[in-house]
Amino acid sequence: MKQQLKLAGLAVLLGVAAGPAAAQEKVKIGVIVTLSGPAAALGAQVRDGFALAVKDLGGKMGGKDVEVVVADDELKPDGAVTKAKGLLERDKVDFVVGPIFSNILQAIHKPVTDSRTFLISPNAGPSSYAGKECSPFFYVTSYQNDQVHEILGKVAQDRGYKRVYVLVPHYQAGKDSAAGFKLDYKGEIVEESYMPLGTLDFQVELTKIASAKPDAVFTFMPGGMGVGLVKQYKQAGLADKIPVLSAFTVDESTLPAQQDAAVGMFGGANWAPNLDNPQSKKFVTSYEGAYNNVPGTYAMQGYDAAMLIDSAVKAVKGDLGNKDAVAAALKKADFTSLRGDFKFNTNGYPIQNFYLTKVAKRPDGKFQTEIVEKVFENYGDRYARDCTPGK
Repeated sequence: MKQQLKLAGLAVLLGVAAGPAAAQEKVKIGVIVTLSGPAAALGAQVRDGFALAVKDLGGKMGGKDVEVVVADDELKPDGAVTKAKGLLERDKVDFVVGPIFSNILQAIHKPVTDSRTFLISPNAGPSSYAGKECSPFFYVTSYQNDQVHEILGKVAQDRGYKRVYVLVPHYQAGKDSAAGFKLDYKGEIVEESYMPLGTLDFQVELTKIASAKPDAVFTFMPGGMGVGLVKQYKQAGLADKIPVLSAFTVDESTLPAQQDAAVGMFGGANWAPNLDNPQSKKFVTSYEGAYNNVPGTYAMQGYDAAMLIDSAVKAVKGDLGNKDAVAAALKKADFTSLRGDFKFNTNGYPIQNFYLTKVAKRPDGKFQTEIVEKVFENYGDRYARDCTPGK
């Protein structure tokens, strides 16, 4: 009962219709993200970015009222499957938006797409669904996991770093991150260390890094893992000696906790809060006003996920029963992305620009990532060639 009340309250906050309208007269969307534990900030950004978009749309998509049901996957694959099936069978949603982590996506992908329900990932983009296993029921508003890490590999190569220490979590996205980094980086990998997902103590690895004295460290440690690593890296006296090239380790979801310890650290991203276009500037101002924190890529991608769905509902004039037409409309991506240039590849993953970013402290005391340089332009992932469109 408490959970139902919470969801009802959230529906009001979202500006979502909660009236007695018939189910077929609404667009029903399930948002399943991580909202508890050390990684909760990531899911909250997606949820809030999505909510802001629904509010900006006046609570309607294609003239139909929108109902949003939010579920916490708790970063537990088995539990996520149960929650996803609840969204499908009990709530009868038209779209599922989520999740954050690739291991959760791998758990819910089959039950959602097998039910012929559209799954829109606002973050997780594993290689496993980008090639031969692509689906007309799966779309990604973020990236293919490898790509963000490829940015750092190219930067390391271009900057002449001859020896790099790789430190990533032991799950699919961690493996993708290391693979992505090594695509363009041709120097020596001093060590490739895989940590259990959820690790918060990095003292052993920091000792190894200090001893190895690499030219740089490449790491991917999202959420609480990134908070722990960055603080301990600074405390160990390594921040001023060995540069950190990271993805999802220093971003707007972790910076409120990392603060000064993260300043100057580099990241790779498809967007940053200082991106210079009108829609992005408006979004950042609105998000900060609504939630009193700086939006990161998670929030941006959540916002874009809502706008993508809206574009498809409009295109089919609300006829969500015509799955082929909805799929074609989603693939067209006829909306203005906050990141600017954006279109879908044949596999439902984006073709977009990627940037090197750097953490900065703003005059108001808040922290954000800022674009240093564009590394890739209109870049599509390498797995798309193995996808058969319309499969």
